[in-house]
Amino acid sequence: MPEEPRHTDFQLVRVKSTWCRIKKGEAPSDCENKITLSEAKIGECVSKSGISWTIEAPIYFCYKVVETFDILDPSNTTLLWGHITDPQQLEVATSGKKRLRRFIVIDEVVDELYGSKVRQYFEENDVQHKILALPTTEETKSMDLVLNILQEVQNFSIDRRTEPIIAIGGGVCLDIVGLAASLYRRRTPYIRIPTTLLSYVDASVGAKTGVNFLQCKNKLGGYTPPVASFLDRSFIQSIPRRHISNGLGEILKMALMKHKGLFDLLKSHGKYLLDTKFQSCSGSADHGDAALQTTRIAIETMLEELAPNLWEDDLDRLVDFGHLISPELEMRVLPSLMHGEAVNIDMAFMTYVAHARGLLSAGEKEQIIQCMRGLELPVWHGGCSWALIKTALRERLKHSGGQPRMPLPTGLGVADIFNDTSEETLERAYKLWVRDCKTALEEGPAAL
Repeated sequence: MPEEPRHTDFQLVRVKSTWCRIKKGEAPSDCENKITLSEAKIGECVSKSGISWTIEAPIYFCYKVVETFDILDPSNTTLLWGHITDPQQLEVATSGKKRLRRFIVIDEVVDELYGSKVRQYFEENDVQHKILALPTTEETKSMDLVLNILQEVQNFSIDRRTEPIIAIGGGVCLDIVGLAASLYRRRTPYIRIPTTLLSYVDASVGAKTGVNFLQCKNKLGGYTPPVASFLDRSFIQSIPRRHISNGLGEILKMALMKHKGLFDLLKSHGKYLLDTKFQSCSGSADHGDAALQTTRIAIETMLEELAPNLWEDDLDRLVDFGHLISPELEMRVLPSLMHGEAVNIDMAFMTYVAHARGLLSAGEKEQIIQCMRGLELPVWHGGCSWALIKTALRERLKHSGGQPRMPLPTGLGVADIFNDTSEETLERAYKLWVRDCKTALEEGPAAL
């Protein structure tokens, strides 16, 4: 009989400065020196044909998402020390023995609005700094821009352990800078400061980085979270109303997937949030602090879904709602649709799919579509043809393990993931969607 392969599991320990392996369950032989036990493991398999090793090495990330206010006030030290979690590191950083240095990438539109305050902040805090203002749009979201940033980072010569790169801008800016930071010296810490509603509730709280490639959205990228995201809603007051609506698309996604209370907030206070640009206003007792409630719930529900699955090892993701068709649509009609608008068109169609499957009643479907219109989001677009939908879903199968993994609402604020939606159901839903939503769109701007 052939000899059975021999399997041995080893744990890893460090004695002084040297790592070594010991059989699982054995005690280290050196008891005099400090010993560090790693969570990493090595499995060894010896067979007649040779030897193989299997390595299990857990990757640990810790990052902060911090609400703050008036972050560019020189007396607010969040930008200087807010990313540091270790008390000893904080003590060293604040000792003043070494002058602070920061490399900042800022969207050029944001630079026009806030650039003078950014410069004043670092000057008054005696921080040596370099500010790089760039056009960060979906059209410029490319490796060329990443390489441009990296060249400037190299010229500035940062310490990759103690001098995080700072990104100030919308989601595109945060994605591009995150990818650049992840590539420089294999991983340089970076900080995200979102300046749009969309990036405030979406790009700033996750780990994804990326750029577009070959007309495909975020085709190149990785999973490298920032050391911190600093959230200051005061930036949102300077963006156009359409950008507020754009961000509401991602907030509505979380409401439909898992939080009816958030859905009710959007239904009741949507116009108020648009009118006030998510600023907390005194004397608005009827609305409470709707902006604070809405953003906090959106972020908390997003973190609940992202934190256990930061690297998307599990492809069944509720946060993919609105992201099955929208990547294809958004790139196809660029720049006519913003990201949140494309996501909402996808969600509107999928709401009809859920209704066609019997998951939503006619009344629930209508509530969702009316809420979308109340948030001034498009519910239909001529570029979203039946052919495009089929192409997008085929593409979906390629990168989701051969299954569509289609998140669908099964009520208001509850959802599940489905792999058995027939093409006949999809086409029937498409025809009803076009009949209802295209007609409403053509009736005038008020119908959206």
